[in-house]
Amino acid sequence: MTPLARARHRLKAHPLALDSALAAAVLLCMLAGSFIDPHGDRGVSWSLRSPDPLSLLLITLGGVALVLRRIAPLAVLAVTGACSVAESVTGDPRAPVAMSAVIALYTVASTTDRPTAWRVGLLTMTVLTGAAMLAGPLPWYAQENVAILAWTGIGATAGDAVRSRRAVVRAIRERAERAERTREEEARRRVAEERLRIARDLHDVVAHHIALVNVQAGVAAHVMDKRPDQAKEALAHVREASRSALNELRATVGLLRQSGDPEAPTEPAPGLYRLDELAGTFRNAGLRVEVARSDHGTELPAAVDLAAYRVVQEALTNVRKHAGPEARAEVSVVRVGPHIEVTVLDDGAGDVPASEDGGGHGLLGMRERVTALRGALTTGPRYGGGYRVHAILPVETRSAVPEDSA
Repeated sequence: MTPLARARHRLKAHPLALDSALAAAVLLCMLAGSFIDPHGDRGVSWSLRSPDPLSLLLITLGGVALVLRRIAPLAVLAVTGACSVAESVTGDPRAPVAMSAVIALYTVASTTDRPTAWRVGLLTMTVLTGAAMLAGPLPWYAQENVAILAWTGIGATAGDAVRSRRAVVRAIRERAERAERTREEEARRRVAEERLRIARDLHDVVAHHIALVNVQAGVAAHVMDKRPDQAKEALAHVREASRSALNELRATVGLLRQSGDPEAPTEPAPGLYRLDELAGTFRNAGLRVEVARSDHGTELPAAVDLAAYRVVQEALTNVRKHAGPEARAEVSVVRVGPHIEVTVLDDGAGDVPASEDGGGHGLLGMRERVTALRGALTTGPRYGGGYRVHAILPVETRSAVPEDSA
């Protein structure tokens, strides 16, 4: 930010200070003008003169009143207008007290509506110009009187133009904010509707066919010894129901595919067996990664294996993005009783990864994936710097359906 922009920002943050500075500048201009006499014996001479004490008093009152121009614009206009009228009637030579009235009129026009601005502007022009022409010591056609008419008109017009511009900018900003909120709300609504539709479809498919499979499997188990032919028929129904369920699930999930997605996966789902390869890709990207494992010989379910791999992948991605170029990451996979614990630590000093509240989806996706497997995920900054991601996953998923007690 440039020094000028910084100063403008500070002045906008303190409007009373800005008005005080403006009042001081106008006061100095009026004082300087009161000591200059543009009319000499031989035309324009710009010689010095001594202003009247009353003129100095009116100049001071008009300048000081401008300090409150934002707080009470109409009252300030009345005070400065009265000072200008008094100076126009009594001042000879005349001092430029009307400058304060022009600034006050500009403030009124820029802070009120258009009808008020034009009514007040016309009234101010009429009173100040009429008093100067009819009761002043100068001829009615003097250039000082014409100047009062011109400057009051300019002040009212400029204030109305500034007010109109501010209104247009405010309307554009509000329209943009409203459009942004509408887009976000529409996106959230569509996502919620799509999730609800997919959940409803999956529930219908799974609930119907799995119920059939459960019933037919129970029948087959009951008549297996006494009536094997009926058991074979029940198992055939089980096979047919499971095939129908798979086909409908494939069709439902296929709706989520993008146009460029392959029809079927060409390689098995990733797991911890590819952890060294994953660490190698991050090392090639410039991140120092150390891997320590004590889970050799542990057979993990496919879902748990995939979830552990995704947790490490997302955590290392966050380290690469947020921890800084000199960060170092440590990955550990440990078997602790009936659980597998995956920990990713880093010593970076960069930004903390975006959380669920901050709009990021990485940590939220990890948490949902781990929670779906009845696991636990803890994340947070480390004491002394860095970040820690710790996931506890069950070695065996509880997917079996309890048998009926009958």
